[in-house]
Amino acid sequence: MDELQQKNQDHKEKTKEITLNQLKGLGQEIIEDIEKNKVPSIKIPSRGTGNIVYDEAKRYYVLGDRFGRRSLGNVKQIRKLGQMVYVGNFCKDLVAREKTATIREMYYVSEGWGISFKTQQESNIIGEDLEVKLGVTREDLGLMPEEDGASVYGDLTLFDEVEINASKVGKSGYTISPTIDQVVFDKCKVDKVLAVETMGMFHRLVQENAHKRFNCLIVGLKGQAARATRRFLKRVNQELDLPVYICNDGDPWGFHIAQVIISGSAKLAHVNEQLATPDAKFIGVTASDIINYDLPTDKLKDVDVMRLKELSKDPRYKTDFWQTEIKKMLKIGKKAEQQSFSKYGLEYVVDTYFPAKFEEMENQA
Repeated sequence: MDELQQKNQDHKEKTKEITLNQLKGLGQEIIEDIEKNKVPSIKIPSRGTGNIVYDEAKRYYVLGDRFGRRSLGNVKQIRKLGQMVYVGNFCKDLVAREKTATIREMYYVSEGWGISFKTQQESNIIGEDLEVKLGVTREDLGLMPEEDGASVYGDLTLFDEVEINASKVGKSGYTISPTIDQVVFDKCKVDKVLAVETMGMFHRLVQENAHKRFNCLIVGLKGQAARATRRFLKRVNQELDLPVYICNDGDPWGFHIAQVIISGSAKLAHVNEQLATPDAKFIGVTASDIINYDLPTDKLKDVDVMRLKELSKDPRYKTDFWQTEIKKMLKIGKKAEQQSFSKYGLEYVVDTYFPAKFEEMENQA
């Protein structure tokens, strides 16, 4: 236990030192311009669509090499630059005092700055700009999301202030912390990870002892996976060498949720290196599953069709697997939820569907 505590503390101290140095460097950049009688300006990597590139080798989106400048000499940029400095100072205080604040709390705190944000979306964007500029994550800056983390169930022992085994903290499992990078993985007795989109499917798998049947960690994504969830999946894949399998609803939105875990999102191209898990595998629900298992379905809506056509042109979906499944779904004009397997009984998904999927994956390996 002492060793785990020390690892946890060492990581916190190192992250704190790096983040504070980066924040101080931002201030120093402005001071140096003033000392040289120059109009203060800050160089920031561009996050425009023209500078977001899909890296074929890395298999996720990254930022290109374009930069922009925010200058106090440009009337249109004064407000944004001032807001960035205020947010940086707010974060510096959080990190120094080892405190955190939600992004919603920061939005309200800004009301007292005299240069407040018009909407929370505006404050969120400034926070992301600060991430890009400093090369640290929002969580390192002490800014936390509002949403609860995903749930993990299975035989993984970790240290998150206290020692926790994810199979011994109730049927809802371990809730992934926004500060997941500060968590130390200790003992792991599983050989894979099964991530599912809905908490309904998560609870079904836990009730049917799928963690024992498949010797896996079960992760309930709660829809679109939060950043902490994606970081957790990246870490267990990279550090514990656990293959990650994703099972979502059989529709374009489920495909997208899986692909964001696998190849990252364009919006977060600046942190995809820490979030994307390119080796993760999508194992369903596919259009082929809808046909082969004769699943209950809903008709594709116009918005579903439009989205599938968009996905077919996205570089993340260029493989034969994705192109085939997208075309097949458009052809049959149907979509299906994970829970549709209940047509054959509550236990069917664990007794039949997942065993067949894992066997298929092993044969492809």
